[in-house]
Amino acid sequence: MNKTMDYYELLGVEKSATKEEIKSAFRKLARKYHPDVNKAPDAAEKFKEIGKAYETLYDDNKREIYDRYGEEGLSNAGFNPNSFNMGDIDLSDIFSSFFGGGFSGFSSYERNSNAPERGDDLRLDIEIDFLEACFGLEKEITIRHLEACEACNSTGMDKDAKDTVCPVCKGAGRIQKSTQTILGSFTSVTTCPNCHGTGKNPKAFCKTCHGVGAVEKEKKIKIKIPHGVENGSKMRVGNEGNAGRNGGRCGDLYIVIHTRPSKEFARQGFDIYTELEISTPQAVLGDEIMIKTIHGETLLKIPQGVQNGDRLTLKGQGVPYLGSDTQKGNHYITIHVAVPKKLSSQEERLYKELYMLSKQKEKDNLIDRMKQALGK
Repeated sequence: MNKTMDYYELLGVEKSATKEEIKSAFRKLARKYHPDVNKAPDAAEKFKEIGKAYETLYDDNKREIYDRYGEEGLSNAGFNPNSFNMGDIDLSDIFSSFFGGGFSGFSSYERNSNAPERGDDLRLDIEIDFLEACFGLEKEITIRHLEACEACNSTGMDKDAKDTVCPVCKGAGRIQKSTQTILGSFTSVTTCPNCHGTGKNPKAFCKTCHGVGAVEKEKKIKIKIPHGVENGSKMRVGNEGNAGRNGGRCGDLYIVIHTRPSKEFARQGFDIYTELEISTPQAVLGDEIMIKTIHGETLLKIPQGVQNGDRLTLKGQGVPYLGSDTQKGNHYITIHVAVPKKLSSQEERLYKELYMLSKQKEKDNLIDRMKQALGK
């Protein structure tokens, strides 16, 4: 077989082929060239070549490198283009559609049901107040998860049981059956129906955990939520998920944080936003007032002549940065100038005087501009 043959040509697919098309092409060729089916002298080499092509083109990272730089690029990237590792390919999925189960030569790649297996991860959603999210807190939570069964030391088997091995599969967890077909003799491997692949005798299962090796328990744990977390943030608490199987390590607990909105403050990132209504005299003359921030009350200076919609800034009065003990966001205040709907007689008189002054000012400005124009 030509070692430099194009992988796409080898599988008989276009360069634009999808992963499903690549997988389908490999299935057909693998069935044709697998050494257990094809007894030709070069069948094993051909099978290795198509396996190499499939392994490369089905992996997005390897395929991108191959498309750009070919086999040499794979070598430079640390991959061995001349190596085909059947263990990296889900051969049981590929061949099960042809032979209805395990295929001779591939049973060693099936997962060992008695091998250590990591426990499942768990998710817990919690709700905290707006200010708690800003400044962080320590909180005790209650979780329910699987813990190792103490009655059987997590083995799943009764300590006093004698016949712990499945009598049907003799502890293998699988049953092999040979079938003679027109293509030759094939061995199908199926999960033992008695022990469901564990290789253990169900009659000897632990009475507490019923063979699982773990029992569900309620547990209280303390967690520390850091300052600056945002709505939807996720925290990982290691080894607080479900217990592992067959001696495998525990899974993790993922806590998703939901923040209750505030009636006073809005938040974007580490910045706080509020709105402030002031009177017309305050807008015209300026003022100094106390306003509420997430850190408490502070003095806000309203500049003279501030306009409706202007935004004032209190630097460093926002949310503490996540992971920092010194940096904080800002507090932004949007100004709304309130126009009075009803006036007292004294207020109406004052506003009229102010209006007349403004009209006189406009008239004086107009006269000045006319004088300037005539002078030119």
